[in-house]
Amino acid sequence: MIEVLAPGPYATVQDLGRHGYAHLGVPSSGAADAGSLRLANRLVGNPERLAGVEVTFGLAALRFLEGAWVALAGAPCPVSGGATGAGMGVPFWVPKGAEVRLGAPEWGLRTYLAVRGGIAVEPVLGSRSTDSLSGLGPPPLRAGTILPLGPAAGPAGITVDLAPLAGPRPAVLRVLPGPRDDWFAPGALETLCAAPYAVSQDSNRVGVRLRGAEPARAREGELPSEGMVTGAVQVPPSGQPIVFLSDHPPTGGYPVIAVVADADLPVAAQLRPGDEVRFKVVPHV
Repeated sequence: MIEVLAPGPYATVQDLGRHGYAHLGVPSSGAADAGSLRLANRLVGNPERLAGVEVTFGLAALRFLEGAWVALAGAPCPVSGGATGAGMGVPFWVPKGAEVRLGAPEWGLRTYLAVRGGIAVEPVLGSRSTDSLSGLGPPPLRAGTILPLGPAAGPAGITVDLAPLAGPRPAVLRVLPGPRDDWFAPGALETLCAAPYAVSQDSNRVGVRLRGAEPARAREGELPSEGMVTGAVQVPPSGQPIVFLSDHPPTGGYPVIAVVADADLPVAAQLRPGDEVRFKVVPHV
């Protein structure tokens, strides 16, 4: 088991999400930067789907009540504690009673900690993910939370020494137009892509809220509620775009001017307040 000594600003248990329930109003949730969770799991020999800890802006501390193999991926944080060879992108052994402490990330926002065997909290609707919008799944971590570990699954041993971690990707989000770009005036997509937007401090796992140019509307009012996908760029009455992330609502009534390409969702997930980000329209991805 693992004891949470400090969760940092915000930390949750996340796997790859609870899919197939949008028709019941249940968001998919799951790791905001799913690629980083998959990588951390692979490093410790886990199946990619197992649950880990998503730490927002580092500054977390965990005590291991039994020895375990651990890996970290995502936003790069300084790592300290009683584990030899601890660092980003490498599997390392944490002895019984030792701690793993994360500093603030050099860049990015979300860091993923995977443990061999996975975090084995009780699943809800087939997933162990915390959903900040609906409240499904385990509550956000706090000091004193005890996290159980599952049995080791997958390959018999750990076969990877390290995974080269790339630096920060350019803060450019490729988007496909629509599905409601017809609710906007001619040139609105050009406005969206003409200048960078600043990431608002009100951003969270539901969406990245942006400050910048307002795409002009051709039609006023709201749509009947319709399905929303992760990466949808919704424009509410304020005119300030929101890029939906993992905990977004399944439906919404404000027009979606564009949708972020799946390959760029990790870029959106790692944006922190104050960062600048640009959009680029592409015909296909």
